[in-house]
Amino acid sequence: MVMSYLKKDKDYTEKQLAFLDALGSTAQGNIRMAMREAGYADSTHQKEVINPLQDEMIAIANTILATHSAQAAFGLVGVLDEPTAMGAKNAITAATQVLDRVGIVKREKVEVSTDTGGLFILPPKKDDESN
Repeated sequence: MVMSYLKKDKDYTEKQLAFLDALGSTAQGNIRMAMREAGYADSTHQKEVINPLQDEMIAIANTILATHSAQAAFGLVGVLDEPTAMGAKNAITAATQVLDRVGIVKREKVEVSTDTGGLFILPPKKDDESN
């Protein structure tokens, strides 16, 4: 995994780098498993590892979501071919959530129409007493 989420002005320990790498790959987001793979002792509190790496962890999550956005789009469109497939509703929900989080949101269009000509009623104009 390319570590593009690392900050250039920050020094990382070998364990921190190993933790971040494992978190975004083999541990699949499991904090404790990533800590073990990085060589942290089981007695190490998660906060000790997580607090200094929060921004990097969020960047990893964003990368994972972006990576799977195309899969989510295909899953959403795939329901069109088989709308009665088992789990179609869950697939739509999951795909929508992924796409929402990467910034692909459904477009909402507001249309205003009237049967008569446009008429706007404005509040009365206030007199300016300073003149």
